[in-house]
This record gives sequence, structure tokens and C-alpha cells, in this order.
Amino acid sequence: MTVALWCVFIAIFLPYVCTGVAKAVGGYRLSDNHDPRDFLESLNGVARRAHAAQLNSFEVTPAFAAAVIVAHLVGTAQLVTVNVLAVLFITSRLLYIICYLADWAILRSLVWFVGMGLIASFFFVSV
Repeated sequence: MTVALWCVFIAIFLPYVCTGVAKAVGGYRLSDNHDPRDFLESLNGVARRAHAAQLNSFEVTPAFAAAVIVAHLVGTAQLVTVNVLAVLFITSRLLYIICYLADWAILRSLVWFVGMGLIASFFFVSV
């Protein structure tokens, strides 16, 4: 497996890290497990932002996975370039989550745009 494919694996699990933060900060109890989505929707502050970061992570992961797979299938891009782009994307997602939790809205949006640009880059380097 390439580094880029391992990054896809990491991206798949990043939303659950955000869920864990939301539940830990929000005071989740195992007895709340009867309706965890209702619990998550009732959060405020950092816990609510962690939940929002989780949702955004679920939204962007398929695009990242597809971009990595396309780059591998086309095979015209240097593997090193694909691996570096993937690591940069994961780094951008970690920064995005940190910005979301810290409520740095403008920086968070800039980091989001960087991440989307990295996804597009997989297609451009594969031409």
C-alpha cells in the first residue's frame, strides 16, 4: 500500500475522532446511546463545533478517496507527488479540525480551500 492509500484510511477515521471530541466535551454518557444523533444535535460550543467538523469530514472524505484512486489508476503522476499531496491533505484536515475547535472561522475557511485545492491537484498531476 502506498502512503497515499494509507492517508485515505486515516481520512476515513478522522470524522470519528471529531465525534469522540464532541462526545467527550459535551458530556456524553453511555445511557445517551439510545439516540446519539439527538445528543449531538443538542451540543453547544466546542462540542458542537467538533460535531460540525465531523460532518464536514464525512463530506470531503469521498472526494479525497476518489482523487487518490484516480491518481493511482491513471498512473501518470509520480508516486512521490501523489504521496506528498495525500500527506498535505491529511495535514490540512487536521489543521481544519483544530481551527474549527478553536473557532477560528476565517482561518478554518482558508484551510478548507487549501484542502479542496489539494484534492483538485490529484487530477491535475495525473493529466
